[in-house]
Amino acid sequence: MAVGPEQSEFAVDAVLAGGGVVVGIDESPDGLVWLHGGDAEGLAGYLAQAPELQWVQLPMAGIEVFSGKGLLDPRLLWTCAKGAFAEPVAEHALALALAGLRQLPKRLAARSWGVPSGTSLFDQHVTILGGGGITRALLDLLAPFRVRATVVRRHPEPISGAERTVGVDRLSEVLPEAQVVFLALALTPETVGIIGAEELALMDESAWLVNVARGQHVVTEALVDALRSGVIAGAALDVTDPEPLPEGHPLWELTSCIVTPHTADTIEMVLPMLAERISANVRNFAAGEPLLGNVDPAAGY
Repeated sequence: MAVGPEQSEFAVDAVLAGGGVVVGIDESPDGLVWLHGGDAEGLAGYLAQAPELQWVQLPMAGIEVFSGKGLLDPRLLWTCAKGAFAEPVAEHALALALAGLRQLPKRLAARSWGVPSGTSLFDQHVTILGGGGITRALLDLLAPFRVRATVVRRHPEPISGAERTVGVDRLSEVLPEAQVVFLALALTPETVGIIGAEELALMDESAWLVNVARGQHVVTEALVDALRSGVIAGAALDVTDPEPLPEGHPLWELTSCIVTPHTADTIEMVLPMLAERISANVRNFAAGEPLLGNVDPAAGY
């Protein structure tokens, strides 16, 4: 196994723990552990140096940087970290939803008793866009709240914990009933701007939008307008477009918007989980067993 663009100690240790041997990219490695989630050019350079490469392990769940550059050669096995970080991201999504429904941002800023208000999540309808590991972990966390969950995904196969699963073509049907709309889907050309002015207008005026996926899923200008005019009650965003969200942006001024700086999975949370994924996949690759976090080059995730 080669490790790039730098041989970080945690990744080297993970390869060794999986029974692999770390070699240079010019030493005919069987696989490559790539650690820079935004360096498509660097990865292209590594791939050019290793014509005998069979498998590439990417470090993040979202791999749009690489798929957008056409690097996902279908002749190779591609895996990413999808599912590996699902639990902390789902935890953050639930925390954001509860904070919004219980109006915690308003109370944190308050300096007087105010009017008692808030919404309970128990027995509510929720809609989750995406059918991967984050959604599955989120459904587990939502189970004690007895929510009636609808999952929207490209292939509408049933998911345990969801009351129903529908295709993306039925998104407009399932937005109006939801108290919370969670975004936990991959970013592809088809999902850019999947929540725009039309979709926001379909949501209930008491609903909250929670995005722990990618900022480009939401048309930011439309969201600002919807929050200003009260089309929806609020939005809780761990990702934004643009990102980082610049100082002075209108979203910072809206009391109905919670913004966290892409901290659903911090580096301290991620490294041990990524190391575990690397070790497991090195072990499985050597044994000829299925790998975890397989990427479909055609789909881009």
